[in-house]
Amino acid sequence: MPYTPGTVLDGLRASLGTVDLGAVDSDGTAWYLQTLDGWDSPEIRAEFTDREADHGAWASPVYLGSRPVTLAGTIVARSQDLLEAAMERLRAAASLTDTVLTVWETVSKQAAVRRSGKPLMQYVTDTTATYSVMVTAADPRRYSTAQQSGTTGLPSTTGGLSFPSAFPLTFSATTVSGRITAVNTGSADTRPVLTIAGPVVAPSIAALYPDGSVRQLLYSLDLVAGDVLTIDTDARTVLLGGGVSRRRFMTVSGGWPTIPAGSSVSYQFQSGTYNATAMLTAAWRSAWM
Repeated sequence: MPYTPGTVLDGLRASLGTVDLGAVDSDGTAWYLQTLDGWDSPEIRAEFTDREADHGAWASPVYLGSRPVTLAGTIVARSQDLLEAAMERLRAAASLTDTVLTVWETVSKQAAVRRSGKPLMQYVTDTTATYSVMVTAADPRRYSTAQQSGTTGLPSTTGGLSFPSAFPLTFSATTVSGRITAVNTGSADTRPVLTIAGPVVAPSIAALYPDGSVRQLLYSLDLVAGDVLTIDTDARTVLLGGGVSRRRFMTVSGGWPTIPAGSSVSYQFQSGTYNATAMLTAAWRSAWM
């Protein structure tokens, strides 16, 4: 039967790169997604060593492993040519480099994945085929499709009451807190990318947690106008201009400033010398296990 392009099909929905599974594409080809294995949870890495002459075991720290995901279903096309074209698009979407897998749930989530198995495609008729594609996310977290961000300058207060003054008095002041509050609504910690734009003298970032603890990033060099310092708290890299490592000039005090699950962090931008054009930007996504 003919399908209307843009129709959402019953059942599961996901997008692998530009291929929408669980919907009808612009050629009128229907992509049924019937299996989504591995999206629920990755395997864990843990060890339990039996206690000698005692009950129980000693538990190691528990970490999530990578997340293999298998996508399987049926393709129904209007012609054999369109079926073959659809199969080629799916093979290309299961890329050897990072591509985005998005699963359209009530709260839609995404992960960066790569091909990790042979794509299996089997003709059923000349216009229908089954498919099974295995991809793996090296980072096991499932991230919100909506990226959040915030920007601030260095803390300052300008304006206010000046003397001599005449009645009636007018109080007018502008305060910049120098602080960005980042909220993670997910069930796993998430790791922001922090960007500092110069000019700024020896900038630092203090991450203030609800329990009163503080983690700091202290950069020992100055940034001139046009300099952009990018701090990736997941990769743990510090890059100037997007390519030159400056990690050796960054002191990490108390640990890398991640955003805990179901919580928030305030990032305080600081410098010993005020400059009105210095800027801090934080970008992050809520994350789930």
